[in-house]
Amino acid sequence: MELDRFDRALLDALQRDCRQPAESLGEALGLSATAVQRRIRRLKSEGAIEAEVAVLAPETMASLVTVIVELAFKQGLTAAIDAFKREASAQPEIQQCYYVAGEYDFVLVVVSTSMADYERFTRRVFFPNDNIARFRSTVVMDSVKRGLQLPLVPPAV
Repeated sequence: MELDRFDRALLDALQRDCRQPAESLGEALGLSATAVQRRIRRLKSEGAIEAEVAVLAPETMASLVTVIVELAFKQGLTAAIDAFKREASAQPEIQQCYYVAGEYDFVLVVVSTSMADYERFTRRVFFPNDNIARFRSTVVMDSVKRGLQLPLVPPAV
């Protein structure tokens, strides 16, 4: 997909706040509101914009536990890896799942309502999987930075 400087600037602005009116976006980018709307439609249809969602502040929710989990598989079989990717995608507790190179095969970000809930999650998802050799859990004490914004434009100097 070819992105010009207007597309990148538009995507950057939408990542920060997707509720901005086309008129405001156009004024900031030097485009008409119609051009902004046309670009947004194209970016959605081409898959550059996957979704528009509300980002919740975890500290305002009931007590949540975030755990970083590293998984090592016994064998790196393609079928086992693909099966785990499907399984991870289906688990609402798994917020992020990365297939990685190195000592571990996957790194997960898991959110649970309690440590007991996290233990139930591990027993339900990890223990029945005969291909998981081991997993290591690291409990997050504080979220210093979190986000999904991609760096599309160079930072101002």
